[in-house]
Amino acid sequence: MGNARLHSIHVHPVKSSRSLSLREAAVEPWGLAGDRRWMLIDDGGKVVTQRQQPRLALAAAELLPGGGVRLSAPGREPLTVPVPRATTTVVTQVFRDKVEAVPAEDESAHAWYSAFLRTDVRLVYLDDPAARRPVDPQFGLPGETVTFADGYPLLLTTTASLDALNSLIAAGEHADEGPLPMERFRPNVVVSGTAAWAEDEWSLVTVGEVAFRVAKPCGRCVVTTTDQGTAGRGREPLHSLGRHRRVDGKLVFGQNLVPVGRGTVRVGDPVRIVE
Repeated sequence: MGNARLHSIHVHPVKSSRSLSLREAAVEPWGLAGDRRWMLIDDGGKVVTQRQQPRLALAAAELLPGGGVRLSAPGREPLTVPVPRATTTVVTQVFRDKVEAVPAEDESAHAWYSAFLRTDVRLVYLDDPAARRPVDPQFGLPGETVTFADGYPLLLTTTASLDALNSLIAAGEHADEGPLPMERFRPNVVVSGTAAWAEDEWSLVTVGEVAFRVAKPCGRCVVTTTDQGTAGRGREPLHSLGRHRRVDGKLVFGQNLVPVGRGTVRVGDPVRIVE
């Protein structure tokens, strides 16, 4: 394990939008700086993701200084959306969680996404990640919080496990769908230099100067079957995960992390397995 390194870093400024690769990122208690602080909701306040709208894979959001985003997508003029100055929140629903968020002030932001997705949505911002949404208490500790991510501050995957999964896909009945790229799994940190599935046994790791608690394996959903370049869907990797990586009724790939401290992670940082 002495050769394990941070292979890549990814953030998703708007939940379910295209991932943004970085050379380094600040680690905050609730995740990587700028990751999933924005999201889309429907008329009832429920989160809208690639589960319902695979076309979100084609929409990109560039992080701007101060936390704003610059949106771009096929057929749409780019749009800059600043962090809202207002403090009035609306109640949103992120799966089972009720989360207060602040709507984007510029109506053009809502119209931009609504036109692209061909359905009414609104863009909202998480103004106070330290207070708005606790980590699932079944796997979280008191005081741990998370942004609009599915449930945990970071997701870790490894290149060796993806290679192993792609080998399983190649040997299966949907071999023509592989090999799959890592972007299908929408991780925050990707580690190289490990054995396949080694991350299943980790409970505490350090990446460079920052320690992370490994909370639980990540159960995967239909988003992983979505080609992030075309928004088309297939059967893999869920078919192969269902045959080979089913844990407690979930199809798992990757591990959910919670930062133990603050700091900065950089591509090439050593990754150490503490326990």
